[in-house]
Amino acid sequence: MGLKDTVTTKYMRQSQIFADAFNYYIYGGEQVIDPDGLEELDTREVDVPYGGEDGAKQPVQRTRDVIKSLVAMMDRRTAYLLLAVEAQSHVHNAMPVKNMVYDALQYAKQVSNAVVSHKRSGDYKGADGDEYLSGFMKQDRLLPVVTLVLCFFAKEWDGPMSLHEMFGEQDARILALVPDYKINLVAPASIKDDDFGKFQTSLKEVLSFIKYSQDADRLGEVIEADEGFRHLGRAEVDVLNACVGAKIEMEKDKEDANVCLAIEEMKRRAAEKAAAEAAAKAAKETAEKDRIAAEKDRMSTLLKNIKNLMEKAGWSAERSMDMLDVSEGDRKAIRPYIS
Repeated sequence: MGLKDTVTTKYMRQSQIFADAFNYYIYGGEQVIDPDGLEELDTREVDVPYGGEDGAKQPVQRTRDVIKSLVAMMDRRTAYLLLAVEAQSHVHNAMPVKNMVYDALQYAKQVSNAVVSHKRSGDYKGADGDEYLSGFMKQDRLLPVVTLVLCFFAKEWDGPMSLHEMFGEQDARILALVPDYKINLVAPASIKDDDFGKFQTSLKEVLSFIKYSQDADRLGEVIEADEGFRHLGRAEVDVLNACVGAKIEMEKDKEDANVCLAIEEMKRRAAEKAAAEAAAKAAKETAEKDRIAAEKDRMSTLLKNIKNLMEKAGWSAERSMDMLDVSEGDRKAIRPYIS
């Protein structure tokens, strides 16, 4: 696991941050999911094809970033579901398949757990043959799994948003038979300025910083207007430094940082970069002007020498150019000026 994956996963493991992301995406900022109702689960998903019978392939282990179970009262009913976050530091063009595999493995685990539970309790009495063979009873239910892709980069998400987008040209009648799988996505570049206020945690500052990380002036305005940037914690600073190169410094004995200083540094670096680019452009333009002037002088001297031979030796223009070993390209340029 790279640095970006490490710091973003650690950040999203915080229940307040985790709940904030889902409250924003599902409920538009309404505080429906209580962080205290979340319980972190094992992120390892193990796929054992064919139930591990003889001849089956080796188990495959895949690791999610963060997954938590939720027990909450919603619409006067108790809701049980699983919520997962995949923190992305870059666009993953196979994200629909990646998430689909994770979710399918989680559903498979639920079925497997139900089968094991029935076997241990011996409550198959009264079950019909199909229930007994499958191990999954008619009254058994699965918990919904909602996976949210959270982007920690500034560019727009330009990858597929669904499984169907990953297919080439297909007969619509065929596609109608292939279940689609869409990803749930939060990308800073797509969040409207007014919507950042729907976040209730430092996720607001982290995502807005990332969105404008390539525009120091606009970022400075955003930070100046948001008091939250005066006291960003170490986890937030680690995410910004790793994901967008913010270079925010924190003193060892402190647990928060003032981002305004980092913005001044970003502006300084941006100004230096702009100055260097301007100097390089000016140098290139000067070099081009010098090249053009030198070429004019060369052609003027060459034309003068040709005319001197024509006048003093009485040679034709072509013979004069032959004697001076003039290239074909120069001949084409000079001929219009020789009477």
